[in-house]
Amino acid sequence: MDIKIALAQLNPNVGAVEYNKNKAIEYIKKAIQKKVSLVVFPELFLLGYPLGDILTRYPILGLQCQKALEEIKQYSDKIDILIGYAEINRENHKKPYYNSIAYLKQGEIKKIIRKTLMANYQEHNDYRYFEPYCDAQDRIIEIKGKKFGVVICEDSWNDSQFFEKNLYKIDPIESLKGKVDALICPSSSCSRVKKEQLKNNLAKFISKKYNIKYIYVNQVGANDELVYEGLSRAYNEKGEIMACAEPFLEELFIFDYTEGGKISSYYKRYDKDEKPIKKFSLDYGFDLERTYLALICAIKNYFSKTGFKKAVLGLSGGLDSTICACLLADALGGGNVLGVSLPAKITSKESKNDAKTLASNLGINFCEIPIVEQQTAQLEKFSKIASIIQGDFIENENSYLEDNIQARLRAMILWGISNKYQNTLPIATSDKSELYMGYATINGDMSGGFAPICDVVKTKLFALGYWMNENRAQKNAIPTSILKKPPGAELAIDPKTNKPLIAADALMPYEFLDEVIWRIENLNQSMNDMEKEEFLYEKKENITQEQKKIWLQKFFKRLKSALYKWNIVPVGPVIDARSINRIEFKQPIVSTIDY
Repeated sequence: MDIKIALAQLNPNVGAVEYNKNKAIEYIKKAIQKKVSLVVFPELFLLGYPLGDILTRYPILGLQCQKALEEIKQYSDKIDILIGYAEINRENHKKPYYNSIAYLKQGEIKKIIRKTLMANYQEHNDYRYFEPYCDAQDRIIEIKGKKFGVVICEDSWNDSQFFEKNLYKIDPIESLKGKVDALICPSSSCSRVKKEQLKNNLAKFISKKYNIKYIYVNQVGANDELVYEGLSRAYNEKGEIMACAEPFLEELFIFDYTEGGKISSYYKRYDKDEKPIKKFSLDYGFDLERTYLALICAIKNYFSKTGFKKAVLGLSGGLDSTICACLLADALGGGNVLGVSLPAKITSKESKNDAKTLASNLGINFCEIPIVEQQTAQLEKFSKIASIIQGDFIENENSYLEDNIQARLRAMILWGISNKYQNTLPIATSDKSELYMGYATINGDMSGGFAPICDVVKTKLFALGYWMNENRAQKNAIPTSILKKPPGAELAIDPKTNKPLIAADALMPYEFLDEVIWRIENLNQSMNDMEKEEFLYEKKENITQEQKKIWLQKFFKRLKSALYKWNIVPVGPVIDARSINRIEFKQPIVSTIDY
């Protein structure tokens, strides 16, 4: 008999049980109209994910989940339903909840399947709230003679033959060996560099190893720092793709258990590149489409779920604000974005022209508000302070006062615009490279309500700019002069050139800097480790070992002093394989590591 399965690849609102329940019912009704046998929702769908601490702070959410199930089960007289929720654990001396999937059939809650493996790494903190269910349990459901084993996200991530190192002592899939025709994996797994490929490889491996079909449904959308790609899909017993939903879009994805269904063209593109990243490369081409779609998704969802409708940002004519403006225009519509040019004393005519041209090309609102007078007035006030200070206050030899006053005056104006106009959010335009080095300014370019590119390094932003010029609906919206311009905030004059200071001269070449970041995050290397390694930049440029050592020492010295800034940057999406985003990485600000 034919079995049609619907994967409800949906975007829940965290904590909004009533909203999520109503959405579930809406899609169940659609599935019933399509004569579907089974509809599967993502892990913890009724609550959304990630949860933070709301479950322990507001226990009513657990009760609301139970009530929602009672309403949803009424529809299971016409269709079988698998739906994720937080189940209250009433046993003493254990965590307060189980991460569970309810199997609804014939108007009843027929079975509850509980998650066994609790992820407790990177962005995951599940063991804080959920009790691992390690007792023997019945994970099998039967539909039209076919047996399906249900494993919840991490439960399928512990195959000892696939992973070099296993985090858990048990593999829940092993308990289903030889007992089922297919696995169903409801998941809430976020998007990162190469993670889609890893999930794809794992699913193929499991399908072939156990000679069973593998059906995967993933949450879609973005919640705070995490972006979920969806890409719900099914594989046959040979590990071949049978059906695949679209990425970063809500969809009731229906396919035939035997014949399969449509396969997203996006899947076909990224499925060609399955090799893990083993060395640093400036070839970001394989990941630019995903990066763009994830950033667009993050912006759309942050604005829609917080109630903001419009964005305001400073347009400097530089790379970071340019990329942010493009993303905002695509995510929110040009009419909902205001770009503000805020020239100071040393702002070049070229930068002002680039900002204006970009705004026109993108179709966003634009205005120019010079800050020269405010800059002069503020500096005059500081000149008077020296005469009234008492005690042992020693001036810095290299003060950034004049530089940072400009950045902070700009942020003050952007926040003022946000205050003046309803539902308008200022955007922080700092990138990952400059956050690592502390080159971003607190209450300056770090200031805002959302930081779209805080987990994207500078060299990748250049690549993304060229990619957008080729692949956006409006080609070449970014002036070539911006993409070819050496990065620099135009906050200070370089005494060597008598021109605005270039960031690479103040820091180091970004190709070198970004590889340092990559080596820290992906290889866990120290400064001493890196001194012994050959960098990509060294292969291209003739630099001495002494120069390399100077740059490494500068990087780690600045990193130490930048730690407190990492805790101040606004919410922004995780994009890289590893991140300093505070949802993932926490380092004490007062730590004194000898790097």
